[in-house]
Amino acid sequence: MMKSSLKIQKLMDKGVSIPNPETVIVGDDVNIDRISGSGTVVYSGCKIFGKNTLILNDVKLGYEAPVTIENCHIGPGTELKGGFFRRAVFLKKVSMGYGSHVREGTILEEETSVAHTVGLKQTILFPYVTLGSLINFCDCLMSGGTSKEDHSEVGSSFIHFNYTPNQDKATPSMMGNVPQGVMLNQKPIFLGGQGGIVGPVRLAFGIITAAGTICRKDELRPDRMILTGFRKNINIPFAQGKHLNIKRTVLNNLVYIANLFALNSWYHHVRSEFISDDFPEELLEGLKEKLEMNIRERIRRLRDLPHIIYNAGCSDLRSKELQQNWSEIESFFDSLFNYIGKQDVLEDFKTRLGKGREFKNKDYIRAIRVLNKEDAGMGSNWLQGIIDHIFFKISGIIPSFGFKVETK
Repeated sequence: MMKSSLKIQKLMDKGVSIPNPETVIVGDDVNIDRISGSGTVVYSGCKIFGKNTLILNDVKLGYEAPVTIENCHIGPGTELKGGFFRRAVFLKKVSMGYGSHVREGTILEEETSVAHTVGLKQTILFPYVTLGSLINFCDCLMSGGTSKEDHSEVGSSFIHFNYTPNQDKATPSMMGNVPQGVMLNQKPIFLGGQGGIVGPVRLAFGIITAAGTICRKDELRPDRMILTGFRKNINIPFAQGKHLNIKRTVLNNLVYIANLFALNSWYHHVRSEFISDDFPEELLEGLKEKLEMNIRERIRRLRDLPHIIYNAGCSDLRSKELQQNWSEIESFFDSLFNYIGKQDVLEDFKTRLGKGREFKNKDYIRAIRVLNKEDAGMGSNWLQGIIDHIFFKISGIIPSFGFKVETK
């Protein structure tokens, strides 16, 4: 096996800038053919591990503090300025500040920006989403916004509360959605600093939560401001394991999972049309792999929910129905990884998408942004059809939940 020092020398020979090579470690399992020598800089104290690690051109690692990378896929122009990054994907021109702690399943799409000391895991941020500092934003999907100047944002010192006193993590929260969010034509969402969300919560496009607000309820009406706070102290009995609204918890988990499956279809059938030097096949594979990690994590957390309720002695008819029919539900979920939805609608959408100059130039962001309202709506309808199909099937498996909801 090639020693770290030999690999470092080979990286430098191919053009990687390593100002202080004696302080850098490159693992024996790293394939240096997957690291671009064009404009890539690795600063002092950095460590690179993992046979699947992919680093494209103009990437900067460790400018503010040492960086550790393990099996990450890093797109061109991305800057990871300091911290720990494991089994995550960063597309073009992502910026992560000092003290980042990014774990498995995280997907940051084009030009997302994160300031210092932020923790992410199983987090999906659509293009342009910006996070401030001192944030914990695990188990979230956030979309919204149309450009770098018109983006969704999370204020500093924000927390997504993703672990309950009942010791479960069936708590994913979704800001915006996939069918409309991927079109990059929706109003941004703003989550004020020193605030939080108690998952699972869903928020519509155009929502603003004021600074200091702790959001505990869904808000599916767009263009609303939320400001919460109690006027008096509350002290009431609490029984661990008692879920006051299991229907809402299961619903929000299913909506989240359905949106991830819609995104899975988008990556396989639309994103895949934009393979280029900036978005090679290897980066797409990393994207699909990390999304599948997200989907399977959310399925696992939903599967565990009835067991947690039962073990706490608080089982009810709905949780029993979910548990008794879980094998059928899980088998249905497994079938969805290859589900396309209405193929005629997809092909029509792709035909319209392919007519633009931006498509021919493989410029994903511009190709999506120049879609007219009708064409973008067709793509959204295709994705929404996948979500509706999932809910139709699930409603037949667990009828007592009586799901009759707007899943958008």
